[in-house]
Amino acid sequence: MLTRIDHIGIACFDLDKTVEFYRATYGFEVFHSEVNEEQGVREAMLKINETSDGGASYLQLLEPTREDSTVAKWLAKNGEGVHHIAFGTADVDADAADIKDKGVRVLYDEPRIGSMGSRITFLHPKDCHGVLTELVTSATVESPEH
Repeated sequence: MLTRIDHIGIACFDLDKTVEFYRATYGFEVFHSEVNEEQGVREAMLKINETSDGGASYLQLLEPTREDSTVAKWLAKNGEGVHHIAFGTADVDADAADIKDKGVRVLYDEPRIGSMGSRITFLHPKDCHGVLTELVTSATVESPEH
């Protein structure tokens, strides 16, 4: 089932400024960055460490690219901060189905493409004690992209 914390998603108003804070304060460097048009965000993945299952743990910094995106709406309501937690899994389809069978609402009928080519789905925060929860099956990442 779930093998690790894949990432913690942090919503921010200014991605470049937030990346610089994590670089200057903790020494974290950008491992990967991209714009996800479907989700309306520009993001940076800061690699924290490798994990025993061959994956890694990251901080995912998210800046909205449009006002109607979920992250923009969340920022308007809550301000900057932790947006979600993501757990790594070898099989997002099977684990999402298993969790759904336990009464937790899965937000996507089929997993979608996430950061770095991963496959993702989300669990409803009202069913997860107020925490937006993401399930992630990582794609193989050959080398860092900046």
